[in-house]
Amino acid sequence: MKRSELNAIMAKSMRFLQDMRFLLPPFATWSPEVWRNKDPECQEIVKQQLGWDITDFGSGDFDRVGLFIFTIRNGTFEELSKPLGKTYAEKILIVEEEQITPTHFHYQKMEDIINRGGGNLVIQLWNSTSDEQLADTDVTVSTDGVRRTVKAGDTITLAPGESVCLPQRLYHKFWGEPGKGTVLVGEVSRVNDDHVDNRFYDPVGRFPD
Repeated sequence: MKRSELNAIMAKSMRFLQDMRFLLPPFATWSPEVWRNKDPECQEIVKQQLGWDITDFGSGDFDRVGLFIFTIRNGTFEELSKPLGKTYAEKILIVEEEQITPTHFHYQKMEDIINRGGGNLVIQLWNSTSDEQLADTDVTVSTDGVRRTVKAGDTITLAPGESVCLPQRLYHKFWGEPGKGTVLVGEVSRVNDDHVDNRFYDPVGRFPD
């Protein structure tokens, strides 16, 4: 992805977040000069992978296969082993109509996916097999505390205000429902580490070139 494309996505996303009245933390708009002056005291932001994360999953076509992510808070894998460690994370996502996030699961991260407003979010689900393939068994998930079972490869649709809990090793793929508008998506989860915790069913690049 070109820097100019990333800048345009960031600007568009900031306008959408403002329209949705969702505020990002102050470091979201720090300039390079501010970053340089704050370096010693802001290493937590870098170490815990906070902030902007815009990816086309190596597709070269962000509008078709891509995702806007901003990580607001996060722990580390080291924290998971501590009795009182920071074991949680929170992200805000922006999903466009028919913009696909490819099929994947997480090895250790359980996550709640929440439709915070805008359009509808469509999520396709499969259990995984022991050799990390797509299982043909029924999938049971909790949607706002209500257990729900669907066939392998079927979808559930989250309207604004609705959420689903996705356990570890549950394959999922999602996109914005056509004709319903851009979706503001919240994610509340265990510690997130995108360098080691993602298993994509088809090989993709988690980060853009």
